[in-house]
Amino acid sequence: MENLIRGTVEFRTNDFEKHKELFKQISESQYPHTLFIGCSDSRVVPNFITSTLPGEIFVIRNIANIVPVYQAAGDYLGITSAIEYAVQALHVDNILVCGHSNCGGCAALFKPEEQLTHIPHTRKWLELSKTVRDRVLQLLPSDNDAGAREWMAEQMNVVEQLRHLLTYPYIEQRYREGTLNLIGWHYIIETGEVFGYNGEKGFFELIN
Repeated sequence: MENLIRGTVEFRTNDFEKHKELFKQISESQYPHTLFIGCSDSRVVPNFITSTLPGEIFVIRNIANIVPVYQAAGDYLGITSAIEYAVQALHVDNILVCGHSNCGGCAALFKPEEQLTHIPHTRKWLELSKTVRDRVLQLLPSDNDAGAREWMAEQMNVVEQLRHLLTYPYIEQRYREGTLNLIGWHYIIETGEVFGYNGEKGFFELIN
């Protein structure tokens, strides 16, 4: 608790003062250029990774950076409404799905269900990425490949969420028109490296 209070005071006296004019400019409206969909993991900090200031990116975070498939009405409205607002109201130019190394959500895809009984809502949420789990298990069925399996799942999961985004009619239309970019990243926590998905080549490349 004391750390939070201390941090708030430091923000007001240091960071806020440094960007005082910026906060004044964005106080009544926002014009973000990018919708950032990332994991809720505390080690993934969108503005740090992208070197962006307040007002530049609209952020959605959840376990394993999952995008539910489009539904006209139904579940997961917290995520789908935020996507809708970013694209339809804020008119972002980019949607970036960012996965990361050592993702607990992706690792949990391969755990027996009995190990997830204490987190039933998380287990239910991760069912949205069961196709990723099944594909990875087909390619790496052995438990001896656990490390490679998780790495593959993290990257495959990003690609799968990009596919899910294209089930949203308004996203699919703008993407086909060339007015909306869909971007996939895999962020490596321990090195700071970011690998971007190259759709034409079908794999992730280091961003330099």
